[in-house]
Amino acid sequence: MANYREAPLASRPKTLDPAEYFNLSLDKRRSVEEKATLRAQLKRQYQMQLNNPLRKELIEDPALTRWVYARTNPFNNFRPTKKTSLLGGLFGVLPLFVLYFVLKTDRDKKEKEIQAGTYKRKFNLSS
Repeated sequence: MANYREAPLASRPKTLDPAEYFNLSLDKRRSVEEKATLRAQLKRQYQMQLNNPLRKELIEDPALTRWVYARTNPFNNFRPTKKTSLLGGLFGVLPLFVLYFVLKTDRDKKEKEIQAGTYKRKFNLSS
């Protein structure tokens, strides 16, 4: 904690702010402890269900259900940003233009050689 240096382009995380980290109010501490106890109770309940040797039903994990839903329906949760637009352009549109340019220049070069009579066919079937 004492050796933490801030990054030049990022602000200090709120959890590492000394004013927030050391000088917690009683209400804040109480709410953190309540969340921790609730989380511990839920974890214990899930572990009891998971390790029950007599269970016959499937155990529902709400976090896993939300994760699977988000993975199967990515466009419902997609937000277009500058980064996603840039990546879409780089991997979706730019390769098409590069491929067009390469094929067009090769074709034009071959056409000029054919018209000049200097083009040698590599696989001539009729000699």
